[in-house]
Amino acid sequence: MENIISQFWNRNRIVLKSFWVGFLTLLLLIPTFLIHGLVSEREDREHEAVAEISSRWAGPQTINGPIIGIPYIENVSNNSGGGRPEKHWAYFLPGKLDIHSRIIAEHRYRGIFQAIVYSTELQVRCHYDSLHLQELDLPSGSVLWSEAAVFFDLSDLRGLKEDVNLRLDTHTGGADLELVPAKFATDQFRNALSAPLPAWLPAAAGGPLEFSATIQLKGTGNLSFIPAGRETKVEASSPWRDPSFTGSSLPDVRSIKDSGFVADWRTLALNRSFPQQWKGNTIDFAPAAFGVNLIVPVDTYQQTTRCVKYAILIILMTFTAFLLIEWVYARPIHSLQYLLVGFALCLFYTLLLSFSEYFGFNIAYAVAGVATISLITWYVGSMLRSGKMSSFICLFLAVQYGFVFTLIQLQDYALLMGSVGLFITLAIVMYFSRKIKWSAA
Repeated sequence: MENIISQFWNRNRIVLKSFWVGFLTLLLLIPTFLIHGLVSEREDREHEAVAEISSRWAGPQTINGPIIGIPYIENVSNNSGGGRPEKHWAYFLPGKLDIHSRIIAEHRYRGIFQAIVYSTELQVRCHYDSLHLQELDLPSGSVLWSEAAVFFDLSDLRGLKEDVNLRLDTHTGGADLELVPAKFATDQFRNALSAPLPAWLPAAAGGPLEFSATIQLKGTGNLSFIPAGRETKVEASSPWRDPSFTGSSLPDVRSIKDSGFVADWRTLALNRSFPQQWKGNTIDFAPAAFGVNLIVPVDTYQQTTRCVKYAILIILMTFTAFLLIEWVYARPIHSLQYLLVGFALCLFYTLLLSFSEYFGFNIAYAVAGVATISLITWYVGSMLRSGKMSSFICLFLAVQYGFVFTLIQLQDYALLMGSVGLFITLAIVMYFSRKIKWSAA
């Protein structure tokens, strides 16, 4: 019986060893998945740290307004055939809205994790040519001019650094309005800054109105704007060198240099999905928002995650090289030795993750790569008693890790480079496999 098993092994040893090594490769997917979960856990910890910093500083900010709201009385019929008066609001957006924002960003840390926070000075100016009440079919007797208000909405009021005063200028006079939170709570603006409009507003409503304000604001990460004007112009500038422009519109003009960025947006009422004035119902402004996100230049967790996805390729190629050494040079390698080398390849990613949190991705990749390649080279040299083989494995691993690093850096060309690299690798394996005496095996 033993003789039969021995003969079967000798006749099929290459195929059987290949299947066994393939099984070991699949087995090593278990620690690879665990490492992937560890990276996700550390990324979640970072998000929690950023959320904690935001909760004590201020969250992402979205600017909306100024917007004029005027209540009116409408009779609503009931089941008995009569009617009862109900109070509703009509809203009017400005004809022109100009916002200038100067953003100063800084790092804030919670342990080893960082968040990008900012302070900004907003210069806001908006112009109404008139209030077009007739377009909403509001009877003059039903309008409650004494309760008319102006709204200025911010997503996180904790970011205000000082009181907000809004200047109103008309052809009949002017007034300074102090905006306070939730003074007028409506279905549309529940927690917005608001202020009552002057009693003389009805006399000026048929002519031009102009609001202006300077607002000191702070936030975390993203700063967005709602295109409330029939024509909205926004200019944002900052010394921050790594902006990401987000939302419904990209800047018409932008300049990104080492000294910072400048971006200009111009949008029209035709580019959005809500009207210039409306009554009764509420409007969702969020889909129309646009702005800038101040990002961390290199997301180490995202890059590490991409590296871990190539782990199976690194392990498979390394084991294939070991199989070629066994077949071509008749150097037997034990299964346990395969596993030890596989564990060393997996530990590369834990080294990469831990070092990248302190020194950045590039330095961590170099340190982890040198440590892993040195360990495996030393082990192969001791295992095979051959400086030539250990030098070959050293060069082979260096090429693999260098190739993966290149793929990580060239995101747009990763698929192209990966396909070409795999084709070349397969060609090399096919070339060396010519020396195997398959018929003898």
